[in-house]
Amino acid sequence: MTLELNAVTKKFGSFTAVDHLTLEIPESQIFGFLGANGAGKTTTFRMILGLLEQTYGTIKWNGDSIGYNKSHLIGYLPEERGLYPKQKVDEQLVYLGRLRGMEKSDAIKQLDYWLNRFNVPEYKGKKVEELSKGNQQKIQFISAVIHNPKLLILDEPFSGLDPVNVEMLKKAVVDLKEQGTSIVFSSHRMEHVEELCEHLCIMHHGTPVVHGGLRQIKRDFGKKNVIVRADFDVSFIKDIPGVVRYRQVPEGCEVQIESEEISQKILSELQGKGFVRTFDLEEPSLNDIFIEKVGASYE
Repeated sequence: MTLELNAVTKKFGSFTAVDHLTLEIPESQIFGFLGANGAGKTTTFRMILGLLEQTYGTIKWNGDSIGYNKSHLIGYLPEERGLYPKQKVDEQLVYLGRLRGMEKSDAIKQLDYWLNRFNVPEYKGKKVEELSKGNQQKIQFISAVIHNPKLLILDEPFSGLDPVNVEMLKKAVVDLKEQGTSIVFSSHRMEHVEELCEHLCIMHHGTPVVHGGLRQIKRDFGKKNVIVRADFDVSFIKDIPGVVRYRQVPEGCEVQIESEEISQKILSELQGKGFVRTFDLEEPSLNDIFIEKVGASYE
């Protein structure tokens, strides 16, 4: 079930939130949306879900539009939390499962499975407001997946979680993908997208500035990073033609170079000057690509 967006545009009055977004999100994969606040990620999700109507353009899932008749196939974790604080976890999640066509007994079974998986079985009868922010996030995640959706949309799923819970949620997302769920998620954290996604889109002011397979994006970027650690001053490297960014680090430097060939120039310049402990040629990071395309780093 491929998700296809074709020239999707959303205007609010004279403001264009999403501008001619065309992309294909492959089935049973994890697709990442990156972009600063206001880039158009959440608006795009709401259009995919039919919560907002696009101004023009088409959104097709498996060749068809997404309407309420497909809600039992879709899971959505919004960025802003939407659970009822005064209601108990089990009452709330079983109700949400029933809304998506589940039998009560199946909903209870799935709820127990997820609560145990997230090491919080004791929260079943507690009110949401009694839980920490991180544990509320786990319950919100369960509400999005309790009915085994075929398409799962996660808007900033890891925000507010400590590293242990981030790993737990990441593992759950990967397992769902391996069971055949197509997953689309947005994140501010480059490393999460880099680790989880085969395909991604970087948005800037509502427009896709980079889109495609992660490997290909890195290859097309061309620039590489070189890390040097040495027992002598290596600051001369910044003057070598083809070095476009230089950063001093303890006992060495990290530089960005225009192409792989420049690394050989650096290596030959280092010869005979002293002991070189580290010389690493690395792929550009997503952060490098983002800075180049969008003009600012952000966290």
